[in-house]
Amino acid sequence: MTFEFTIFAKGHENIIGSHKSTLEITKEEHLTCAGDCILGICADQSMVDFPKIFKENLKTSKKIVVEIEVEGLKEIITGKGNPNLTYTHEKDIVIRKSDFLCSRTLMINSDKASKDINREIIEKLKKGADLKFKIILE
Repeated sequence: MTFEFTIFAKGHENIIGSHKSTLEITKEEHLTCAGDCILGICADQSMVDFPKIFKENLKTSKKIVVEIEVEGLKEIITGKGNPNLTYTHEKDIVIRKSDFLCSRTLMINSDKASKDINREIIEKLKKGADLKFKIILE
């Protein structure tokens, strides 16, 4: 069975996408240049909005796929879950290359961080493009 959950966010002029180990989207409406891992703001949902069954499957998933789409360009990121993840943060969703766990963590041991995202996508996000953030469990 495949589980999917899609979140919509938007770009901002201060998106840099240069962080080496994380990638984030947030419900926050403002972004400073210090948020170098953030690719999207004004997200329409956060992890507390995930259905319970989806959260349970995320925790035990050996492979989580996140598909980022911006104006027809796509980027695929893979990582995994961990039974100790809580998925309770009300604003932020963070993808981590490391195995650090907190309420903001969606997945760990990812193959990409914000610095690895196609620069064309980053440029579109800097111009305020819409971002589709789809989480897929197979």
